[in-house]
Amino acid sequence: MLVKEYRTIFFEKLTPLYDVLEVESFFYLILEEYHQMKRVDLALNPGFVFSEEVVEKWNLVLQKLSEQIPIQYILGKAHFFGLDFGVNQNTLIPRPETEELVDWILKTNQNDFKELKILDIGTGSGCIAISLAKNLPNAKVFAMDVSEKALATAQKNAKNNNVSVQFLLKNILETDDLLEQFDIIVSNPPYVRNLEKMEIKPNVLENEPHLALFVEDEDPLIFYRKISELAEKNLTENGQLFFEINQYLGEQMVTLLEQKNFKNIELRKDIYGNDRMVFGRKF
Repeated sequence: MLVKEYRTIFFEKLTPLYDVLEVESFFYLILEEYHQMKRVDLALNPGFVFSEEVVEKWNLVLQKLSEQIPIQYILGKAHFFGLDFGVNQNTLIPRPETEELVDWILKTNQNDFKELKILDIGTGSGCIAISLAKNLPNAKVFAMDVSEKALATAQKNAKNNNVSVQFLLKNILETDDLLEQFDIIVSNPPYVRNLEKMEIKPNVLENEPHLALFVEDEDPLIFYRKISELAEKNLTENGQLFFEINQYLGEQMVTLLEQKNFKNIELRKDIYGNDRMVFGRKF
């Protein structure tokens, strides 16, 4: 079957479920993963043919996409900050908003040539910790998670991206002291309230780990409060605290950091115009 013929079938099957641009993105991600072909390669080779065996392979992916399984889980990897990360249903899929958080940390510290000590709390796939380690070669990076399976994935990602990160299996809510001092603490903890589940797309709600997504409506800042308390003790003088946050709780987060005596507090919006990141400095 000609690829352009299969492409028509692919779009007809998926456009009732996804935006056309998203379907197009899926198609070319799979084409590159399975055939090492980009869009331009296909344009230059319109007579490219799928064998029956290859059609069966694509049909399996097509079926999974029809069931709204995320493409990253189907392919087993996601792109983040110029790197590839293995992902599975034990880890959240890295988001572009989180890339913005990493970029903020790097720009804040781009002229600091001392050996920074960084802790990423709730690391998941390791995308934040590994991206920081890759771009701050003088940094000593630690990463913590409550999920043993997530940490196993993160360890593989660190190895595949040729960086050194020290991983820690720990429940932050049951931690009274981090036992070391850090220059930077960063976290993208669970922050989606149960009342917001209706806003979550089915492919996320039915596939990504709820442990890493949701908090109880009655205490949505539970992780932020705990981490801020630990940061008060375990950040160095002038130490930096960065959070990714719930877009609806920006002002509450600023108030929380003020109550914990952080200074130079800054609330930032993401590329979609939502309150998404907050920073505070310990004095």
